[in-house]
Amino acid sequence: MKKIFVFILLFIFLISCSKLLPGAPDDDEILDGPVEGLTAEQHAIFLKGDIAFNDEVFIPQTGLGPLFVATSCGSCHAGDGKGHPFTTLTRFGQSDTVNGNLFLNLGGPQLQNRAIPGYLNEHIPLGATFSKFTPPANTGLGFIDAIPDAAILALADPNDINGDGISGRPNWIIPKLYSTLRPNSISQNGKYIGRFGKKASTYDLLQQTATAYNQDIGITSFYEPTDTYTGQDIDPEVTNQTVLDVVFYLKTLKTPVQRNQNNADITGGKQVFINTGCAKCHTLQFTSGPSPIAALSNKTFFPYTDLLLHDMGSALNDDYTEGTALPQEWRTPPLWGLGLSKNSQGGQYFLLHDGRAKSIEEAILLHGGEGTQSRNNFQQLTESDKAKLIKFLESL
Repeated sequence: MKKIFVFILLFIFLISCSKLLPGAPDDDEILDGPVEGLTAEQHAIFLKGDIAFNDEVFIPQTGLGPLFVATSCGSCHAGDGKGHPFTTLTRFGQSDTVNGNLFLNLGGPQLQNRAIPGYLNEHIPLGATFSKFTPPANTGLGFIDAIPDAAILALADPNDINGDGISGRPNWIIPKLYSTLRPNSISQNGKYIGRFGKKASTYDLLQQTATAYNQDIGITSFYEPTDTYTGQDIDPEVTNQTVLDVVFYLKTLKTPVQRNQNNADITGGKQVFINTGCAKCHTLQFTSGPSPIAALSNKTFFPYTDLLLHDMGSALNDDYTEGTALPQEWRTPPLWGLGLSKNSQGGQYFLLHDGRAKSIEEAILLHGGEGTQSRNNFQQLTESDKAKLIKFLESL
């Protein structure tokens, strides 16, 4: 009888705890998590990459620095979301880097503003121009990586042939020697389409990952062996497998899930988004091509970007560039996940390339150049339609 009584008490206790403990967040309230359709083996690689990205914190004994910006990957991308001004990166060089960055021998292109004890951190050299880059959200990157070049080029109109004031163009770059060209890649004079980074100056996620280890944390790898302090090649401080695990993790993060998408104001806001011309650059959907990762192949998704460079006007001209991108040209940033940005940004928005906009409306009003007409159309909306548009964007 006593055993039965104890069992009943234990059962009541467990039931009570299950009601007190918080439940797991809904899938549309978080950015991290794997894409659907991974095999058991791929899930295991995803988990290893997740641990390396979010849990591994470097110290001098494991290779940190001596110059660095952050001590881990996840510290700049909390919950795989956008970064905060505290984690914003500084890139420096000059206003024309078509023929190369003149400040590479002075620490460029990225400022390492921190140093381990016994070393001096970097400062922007005299005469260099610079720009602030807020770390982007990570989700859905594998789908962006799998977009066929032809689909991106189909949206380009560098000479504005159709006369709509939009003249997006790819940033043609030379991939790293260690990069593997995508299937059916299209080249132009030996250059290929960049699609990652604020100015689309990075070819693939391997380059993005290896460069981030090197430039952000001061960690060398087989892919990027140059020590940022001495300028000399040194032994790898992170294994090839770890780098590749992180690349796989980034490739297989799920796409953000839109919230309340059947709400009347949100569906109305989507139509306002299209009517104002926003969708001319923030292209609603793509279909991925073939991918070595079956879960990414031939899938339709909604990133709200064309991955092209656009002239955004003088207000967003930082007098700094990368590759063939001009100082006022920026890659159209994906808008998916926008409404969850505040979760990783301390409870408020820090939008645009440098986080200067503290609200979605402020970001829209800073659009110039090719975004001028859409900005003007937004300003002419009724307050009701403005509210619907913002509500739609916050649902992404």
